[in-house]
Amino acid sequence: MTAQRRVHRKPIVYRRAVVEGALTLSERSRRAIRAGRVEKGDPLVAAELAGLMAMRRTPELIPHCHSIPLTGSQVIARATRTGVKVEAEAEALWRTGVEMEALVGATVALLTVWDMVKYLEKTRGGSYPETRLGPVRVVAREKRAISGAKR
Repeated sequence: MTAQRRVHRKPIVYRRAVVEGALTLSERSRRAIRAGRVEKGDPLVAAELAGLMAMRRTPELIPHCHSIPLTGSQVIARATRTGVKVEAEAEALWRTGVEMEALVGATVALLTVWDMVKYLEKTRGGSYPETRLGPVRVVAREKRAISGAKR
C-alpha cells in the first residue's frame, strides 16, 4: 500500500505548525538592514513574501510531501542583534501535518535575506565567513479533532 492510500484514510483535523529560524549576519549587513540601505530593497519584507510563496510550493520541492490546502499562513521576519530571525506558521484542516510547509517557509525566507545581503557578506575571496543559516526548528505543533469532519 502506498503512502498516498494511507493518508486518504486519516480523518480531517485541525493542524498547525510554527517554525523559528535564524540567519547570523555581519555587522555591516545588520547596519544596512536597520538603516534601510540594502541595494535590492527591504530584505525583511521580501523574506516574508518569499516565505509565504514557498509554503504553497512545498510539494513541488519535497518529493513525498502531500499537497495541503493551507487555511492560514504567516511569516514574520525581524532584525536582531545578530542578524535576522523568522517565524513561520502554517495551518490547515487536513489529513496530514503542515510542518514541512512551515519549515520551507522559514528557510526560504532566511535564504531570501541572505541573497539580498550577500554582496555585504562576501569577502574578496568570495566566501561568507560570518554568515550562518540556522538553527531552523519546529517550536510548536498542534493537531486536534474538529466536529463534523468527514473521513
